[in-house]
Amino acid sequence: MNQSPDNATSTNGPRLGLGDAISIIVGIVVGASIYKVPSLVFSNVQHAWQGLGAWLLGGLLSLAGALCFAELAATYPRSGGGYVYLTQAFGRWLGFLFGWSQLVAILTGSIAAVAYVFGDYSAELFRLDPGWSPFLAVGAVASLSAINVAGVYQGKLTQNILTVAKVLGLSFILFTAFFSPLAGNQPDGQARSVESSNFGFAMILVLYAFGGWNDAAFVTSEVRDPQRNLPKALIGGILLVTLLYVLVNLGYLRILGIEALRGSSTPASDALELAWGPIGARLVCLLAMISTLGAVNGMVLAGARIYATCGQDHPLMGLLARRGKRFRTPVLSLGIQGLISILMILVVGTETGRAAIDRLLVQILLKPLPWEKFNGGFELLLSATAPCFWLFFLLTGTSLFWLRFKQPDRKRPFRVPLYPIVPACFCGTSAYMLWASCQYAGRLAVLCLVPVLAGIPLWLLSERSRKTGGS
Repeated sequence: MNQSPDNATSTNGPRLGLGDAISIIVGIVVGASIYKVPSLVFSNVQHAWQGLGAWLLGGLLSLAGALCFAELAATYPRSGGGYVYLTQAFGRWLGFLFGWSQLVAILTGSIAAVAYVFGDYSAELFRLDPGWSPFLAVGAVASLSAINVAGVYQGKLTQNILTVAKVLGLSFILFTAFFSPLAGNQPDGQARSVESSNFGFAMILVLYAFGGWNDAAFVTSEVRDPQRNLPKALIGGILLVTLLYVLVNLGYLRILGIEALRGSSTPASDALELAWGPIGARLVCLLAMISTLGAVNGMVLAGARIYATCGQDHPLMGLLARRGKRFRTPVLSLGIQGLISILMILVVGTETGRAAIDRLLVQILLKPLPWEKFNGGFELLLSATAPCFWLFFLLTGTSLFWLRFKQPDRKRPFRVPLYPIVPACFCGTSAYMLWASCQYAGRLAVLCLVPVLAGIPLWLLSERSRKTGGS
């Protein structure tokens, strides 16, 4: 029997507390980016203070988005996040397309991309051939999916442990930066200006590093007192991540100096190796592995709830709503999500898989994709899915305006402050990121666009089934 989007999904199982929700946000957001992105950010600004300002601005823009999601989540306390809000604002068709897109491209692609980074760091730490990376990534996705099938408690416990571990790891970097004899000895004041700065591109990198904070809204109905706790979790999570990011970047500057930071492709590794020798570099690999595992687990836990909620309303996805009798978790959602992510890793992350895609494109009279433009499976998967990710972010931000107009008398336990300025900033940021990601991905976006558009005829079939008694 279908439920209204207003109704919270009943789980009859363990509930997530405020700390658990914050852990999901921090666990997903703080992935491998903080170990790789800072050097690129500072390479695209003239001065160190501009780079630190970019990280602060990224935190403020993400906070604007978190405030929008906080109002929507408090007003519509049902698991599913954007699925629920888009359904309320624009109708069942867009909600279905959102849920379908997350399953076949966006969220599964993000899981695969971050898992690929785990594979890369694992291979480096244990000195394995790089060809092992995709298979280690597959093992991570399969293992974490199985843990989350075993129950919400197991999933949240794993998430909390990994989040605490990654925060402790970043704290160790901060300790090294601010208490090591090397800290502060680099001639930052003598840093040369870069010949061509691009603050806009620096912001794209920063906002990517903040990505994933919205995933806590996917588990709304499994959070205790969601109308009170979820806004606190979204806002508190973003503030904590912003503080960590700014301090870690300041730490990199103190140890390496801006010139060395610009020239480093692995700033965390270089910083700890400078302070602690070769063992420091290996420690960074371990920290990155923990961070990526935490991000993957958070997405696995939260993502399956989108499809389960979507399955309650749409007959074609009805199987995804079923929960296991023993553990009360969305077993099929977790399993199918894991299988699609694994398929993406093996297809996009291996030469054999990429060759198969090119052959398929040639058969339908299209050119092969420019794989050589992208550096490894992580960048491929991220670039392919980013345009769709930002499109739905923009639509979700727009839904807040429309729902305020459409349902003016609706009780809103939390309201966005400084309305409409804050949601307008969020929508403007999302629109810019949509344009920038399309420019960068180019024809690679077809890997995401084709399966997403396939959701339109599937929705028509689902509606036909519902109207003829299939629901």
